[in-house]
This record gives sequence, C-alpha cells and structure tokens, in this order.
Amino acid sequence: MPLKAGIVGLPNVGKSTLFNAITNSHVEAANYPFATIKPNTGVVTVPDDRLDFLCKMYDPLKKVNATFEFYDIAGLVKGASKGEGLGNQFLAAIRECDAICEVVRCFESSEIIHVETSVDPARDIEIINLELAMADLDSVNNRIGKQEVKARVAKDKTAVYEMAILKPLQEILGEGKPARLVQGLSQEQLEYAKKNFFLLSLKPIIYVANVADSDYSNLDACAHYQTVKKIAESEGAQCIPVSCEIEYEISELGGEERKEFLDSLGADESGLDKLVKAAYKLLDLSTFFTSGKDECRAWTFKNGMTAPQCAGIIHSDFQKGFIKAEVYDFEVLKQLGSEAAVKEAGKLRMEGKDYVMKDGDVVFFRFNV
Repeated sequence: MPLKAGIVGLPNVGKSTLFNAITNSHVEAANYPFATIKPNTGVVTVPDDRLDFLCKMYDPLKKVNATFEFYDIAGLVKGASKGEGLGNQFLAAIRECDAICEVVRCFESSEIIHVETSVDPARDIEIINLELAMADLDSVNNRIGKQEVKARVAKDKTAVYEMAILKPLQEILGEGKPARLVQGLSQEQLEYAKKNFFLLSLKPIIYVANVADSDYSNLDACAHYQTVKKIAESEGAQCIPVSCEIEYEISELGGEERKEFLDSLGADESGLDKLVKAAYKLLDLSTFFTSGKDECRAWTFKNGMTAPQCAGIIHSDFQKGFIKAEVYDFEVLKQLGSEAAVKEAGKLRMEGKDYVMKDGDVVFFRFNV
C-alpha cells in the first residue's frame, strides 16, 4: 500500500539534504530559496530487525523490506496561502501526502541564508502553521457557504452533520492554528473531515529538528531543539532530532562503517531510521511477514485490517479466494528458534476471515480462485 510523507519547511532549512540522505539520491540542494521547484519523490526502506532475523533463518533468494515514500517539497514563504513564492505548488503537493515531516532549522550559520534573516524555530513553525491554516480556512469557508443554507432551511442531514464539524474547524483555523488542534469533535467526526474536507493542517505531523553537528550529542544544551520539542509536545506530536549533514554522510557509508560511525556518535540507529519508524507509527501502520526459501518480505498494513484484507495487499486474488491464514507471532519464532519448533509447541494458529492482523505476524495465506 503506497504511503507518502511530505518533507516541508521554509527555504534553506535542510529539506533537500534530508531527502538526499533518506533516499541516498542526489537532488539539488543549493544555497538559495526555491532550489527545489518540483517535488522530488524517493522510496526508502523501513528498517526492521525482525526481517533481518527471518533472512538469517531462511537464507532466502530475495529480501524485501517494507517501503515508505517521501516527497521533497519546495520551500514555503509568508503569503504561500495567497500564492506567494511557489505557494500554490507547495500546497498542492502537501495535499497529495498522507503525513507531513516539517524540517525546522535549529542551527546557526553565517554561510547559509535564512529567508527570514535569523534562526527562530518558533517563528518558522508559526509561519508554516499560519499559511496552512489560512489555506484551510478558505476551503472551510467555501464549504460552509455551500452547506449553511441547506442545513438551516432544508434541514439536509448531510449538511447539518457537516456544519457541526465545520464550525469548530472554522474557529480554530481563524485563530491561525492548525486544524489538528481542534477541540470538541469526536473521532468519527475527525475521520469524516479527513476523508471529505482534505485539509492540509489536519494531516498528522512530525517535527524534524535539524541541529548542528556539534549539538547532536548534547541536545539538552541546544536551545533551538528544546524549543521545537516543547512545541511538538504541546501539540501531541513527535520531534525527531537530526543533523541533516551527518545523516547524509551516514547514508553513503557501508554496513560496518555505518555501525562504527553511529557508535562514535553514541547512537544505535540513525536519526533517519528513527524518522522513518516515526512516520510509520504516525500513520497507524504495522508490519506482517511472509517467509520462505524464495523470499522473506515485510508488508505494510493499516492497524485494524483483517486477514483477507492483508492477503489482498499481496494480490487481489488472495483476498477474493481467501480460505484461511496460517499465523504465528515473530517473537514466538525468535524464542523457539525454528518454524518446526513453533508447530511442535502448538503456536501455529489457523485464523479465519474475521481475524484482525497484528504487528509481527508471520503468515501464510491459503486461498482458492
């Protein structure tokens, strides 16, 4: 299932450098605003130690990680909601994404231009929140204009239901705050808004604090990072600290060199690995596995999906002709040491159409078409 996260931020905060590191590709990362005009797209593998363990056990001909798609989107400036800079392109690109990764500059440098002339993470976050909120407010006001009379005069059920959602959204957006901070709406109403109103600021967000190399090992002393962290906590969002330059260096290293470099930083995984995992979790995603001599593979699914729905991720015929799923838990396999031992211990389960898949399930689908 293809999933997309948009990398956004003001010009020259490190978006393209981060994208280069994530995808190990080489898009333009120039020192001037709007170096990125069209969204660059890259697919990154989701790191998973469980898949590595399965591959050691089965020694398959092929290993396939789960993947995640990232968009590197042009830098936003004040007035983007009114079309300033590349505003319209920027907003349209965000609309295509499932989640937002907002890169916030947390380092000082006289060599790298800041579009606002100074480094101030709180101000930068406020600029982006405001522009997205204003664009969303226009959308909400237009929707209210269409539905208000229907709700008040005709008592149209859909219009009445929508107005109960639109009014709180109009209020929070009118304050220049993102729609995801709206209060008083039920989960059902929020899901309806996501599916029908396509609001930019209702998308889930991760703040990526781009810190200086020298601050990476002592984040407690980095005031700019602490500012971003505090804002993220107030919104119930995640804040991932990275040094985009360090991450790019790491992305060009081989396995053993990469490990040694991380060890020298006192880290067991890179900031990018943390970001990919955080984006995965943000969208309420999990992983199931298929394994054997031919292939060991990680598959992405949305939490709450049933066994037939997950079978359909592999192939539509698997879902149409679903009979049952042979399932065991990865942790049980790791503990017992082999698939044969799992079967001997009675830990291999036969699950039917109503089974809700769990993260870490290792599965073989039986079907007949």
